[in-house]
Amino acid sequence: MKKIVNILSLTLAAVLIMTGCQMDEPELDGLIQSTSLNYEITQNPEDPNMVILESLTPGVIPMWVTPMGRSTKVKDTVRLPFSGSYQFVYNVSGAGGFVAGDTTTLEITTMNLSYVDDPLWNTLTGGVGESKTWLLDLNADGVSKYWLGPMYFSGDVWRWGNTCSEEGDKCWIWEADWASNGWIAAANDYGTMTFSLEGGAFITVDHQNSPGRGAESGTFFLDADAKILSMTDAAPLMNDWADGANIADWSKGYLISLTEDAMQIGYKDKGKEEFIIFNYISKDYSDNWVPEDTPDPEPPYDGDANDDLTTNTSTSKTWAVDLAYPYNWHDLAGTALNEVATYGTDPEGFAFTTWAPPYDADVFGGVSMSLTKDDDAGGSYVITTATDTYEGTYTVNENNEIDFGQSISFFAGVGGWLNFGTTDANTLRIIMAEETAGAVTGIWLGQKAADKPEYLSIHLKATGGGGGSDPGEALKSVLVSNPWKIDSNRSYDVETSWGAEQGPMIFSDFASWAWNPLPGEHYASGEADVDYGSMTFNEDGTVTIVQRKRIYTYEEGGETLVRDGLPADGDVLATDEEVTLNGIWALDLDNNKLRISVPMLHPWTCDYAVREWGELTIYKAEDGVLILKVLRDAELSGEDEFLMAYVFVPGE
Repeated sequence: MKKIVNILSLTLAAVLIMTGCQMDEPELDGLIQSTSLNYEITQNPEDPNMVILESLTPGVIPMWVTPMGRSTKVKDTVRLPFSGSYQFVYNVSGAGGFVAGDTTTLEITTMNLSYVDDPLWNTLTGGVGESKTWLLDLNADGVSKYWLGPMYFSGDVWRWGNTCSEEGDKCWIWEADWASNGWIAAANDYGTMTFSLEGGAFITVDHQNSPGRGAESGTFFLDADAKILSMTDAAPLMNDWADGANIADWSKGYLISLTEDAMQIGYKDKGKEEFIIFNYISKDYSDNWVPEDTPDPEPPYDGDANDDLTTNTSTSKTWAVDLAYPYNWHDLAGTALNEVATYGTDPEGFAFTTWAPPYDADVFGGVSMSLTKDDDAGGSYVITTATDTYEGTYTVNENNEIDFGQSISFFAGVGGWLNFGTTDANTLRIIMAEETAGAVTGIWLGQKAADKPEYLSIHLKATGGGGGSDPGEALKSVLVSNPWKIDSNRSYDVETSWGAEQGPMIFSDFASWAWNPLPGEHYASGEADVDYGSMTFNEDGTVTIVQRKRIYTYEEGGETLVRDGLPADGDVLATDEEVTLNGIWALDLDNNKLRISVPMLHPWTCDYAVREWGELTIYKAEDGVLILKVLRDAELSGEDEFLMAYVFVPGE
């Protein structure tokens, strides 16, 4: 039943279906001679396309090389749907090492296409005698035509139909959109991947952007029941960094989804209990894809531009660059493209989390823009920069674009390359506005890029000119209008381009992200179902804080210690009392500060983490809501220094 040829290499050519028991683990004896190898390779007489492999050599691990992959099973079955000449190699591994065995050649003259008569096989390949080409869903223009991006990420229990093989912490998926996560893959042409059933189950991959790979040809098998796609001598199309660094074994992929137009295959990350899921589209879908005719997204600003630029009652207003947060880039929807790490007023200086942008306080501080309203749609301006002065008239259109009528450079060459000015059409656009006590006190002016969908935007603060009323008086009116309480019930909830303003507190850079933990989810938000008291500002400049103090203790090493943060199981509530604190308050409008001589009302679980509870930055003050920022101290909290924002709403 066997033919000894002593040839180790072979050409893979067909479909393999492996069945039988798991790999046996015999005890390995001494060195085996090749003449002692014993095995059988037989064809099923009722189905000649079914080939049965059986290792009869005792004390070894068989290492079969078959037309569609490798196997270490003692007994295995290979099903070959097509006629042809096929070779099988029998090698073994014993205590003395690897022993090369024989090559057996079988001439199969029949066909059994029932092995590949499955809808998934047809969808993957186009059917028997056909081939189908697939692409990674990202092109050189940075466009994903079907999926949100070329790769998703999931726990390694994610399976077919977006279900999990088991419940628990690993049952998750992150559908990464490429527009916001360009790091997952560079915008490139990644080549083609063709599955063929023309005379066999062949795969051909033309890797265009994967280091160390080029054109690869091999064979594949799709286990339609288990939804597992196996490849031999070829790897699928991939991004430019996962090969080797994250994925070591490309031979086994988990089919997550497969349609005529799109496919997802998950591969195990070698260092994590995670899958990297590669998203593909058929070449036919790509060639016939037509982008949706959707308008560009709009920035969030929707006010009366001319009124906000000049105010309503007096007809002029002066703006200056905010030295703490002078500029950023925004997408067309007004979302900041860089997260702020530190501000220009911080000791570390102005910086984003991923890079250090150029900063020049003298240049930024030399910019002043004064606007005077002449009619509903325009007025006059005087713009002073560190090097020039511009005067003229402006108009504002329905898109909140300001046409200055001439080219204006606000600054140039900061850091050697950063420039900001009007577009070629002499315009800038209002991206966002900021209000304090009902008056617009800050705006972002954006210069739309000519070559990409984004704005470079400068952040301006109002420094002079009218307002509906004196800003200080307007702010005072809000503060003294009612007692304030922490918004633990989240009655205030406003969506923004960067997240949400929600009680009771906000972790955010107020440009690109926000996290709003509820009571009980983080120590800064306090305990659930606890009323921490009230805060009342009086007309005479006094303030009264009714503060609930809840102190928990626990035993450790024979000592009774005070718990910092949220209570843990077994803690004892040692103190639960209300204390009344009387102090004074004052506004510092130049620095946007509210200073009080006693600690601000706060969740007691966060008391330990802040050094100056009376040094407050005003984020928002208007009818119905007061949002104040307080600095978390790095030394006291054991965490990074961070401005935490607390949301207050009217109390009784």
